[in-house]
Amino acid sequence: MIVPPPVPPSGPSGRRKTLWLLLAAALLGVAAGFAAVYGIGGLSRNASAPAANAACKDAMETVKKLAPLARGEVAAFAVADAPRALPELAFTDKDGKPVRLADFQGRIALVNLWATWCVPCRKEMPALDELEAKLGGPAFAVVAINLDTGDRAKPRKFLDEIGIRHLAYYEDPSTNVFQELKRYGRSIIGLPSTVLVDRNGCELGVLAGPAEWASEDALALVRAAIGG
Repeated sequence: MIVPPPVPPSGPSGRRKTLWLLLAAALLGVAAGFAAVYGIGGLSRNASAPAANAACKDAMETVKKLAPLARGEVAAFAVADAPRALPELAFTDKDGKPVRLADFQGRIALVNLWATWCVPCRKEMPALDELEAKLGGPAFAVVAINLDTGDRAKPRKFLDEIGIRHLAYYEDPSTNVFQELKRYGRSIIGLPSTVLVDRNGCELGVLAGPAEWASEDALALVRAAIGG
């Protein structure tokens, strides 16, 4: 049923009331916009997840082991209720060569989306670098993808300045990776956002916002994923 808009009351007081109503509606719209961009509206734990992908059978077993480990410093990690294969994310390395998520098949990947204008992202980078230093190798990789759209040298300069030494540099100035993950149906609503991916490219879970990725809580979570 279509509800017609209310008829504004006549007279000076009525016009003032109408202006207040319009102002309130505008403010609500702005607030909703900020919630969408910065993720202040909260994170749903995949309540309406579609059926799991048959190719992600192993992932379904892994998430059962991860669920009790989403605590402490990684309490916001939302374990996938029904793991599915992620879309074919495409980005580039430090030399501009094409890289795809499929290139990490056979390894657990922690895909992190960040930008230099995102203060929580900047604070999170040393922990991600330490995580890569501790667990990175044939079985695991931190895949931190920069989404800056302006000065291409800025993010690399920032990483050098704060002493990032272990993370490989990846970028996607088109921000297509972010958009693809949004279309995929996960709660990717702002930066930083991190997705844990299994060896077959299946989602294990997502964390919206920053985390202390070098903490014992995070290490236990990632080790459980590596162990399968």
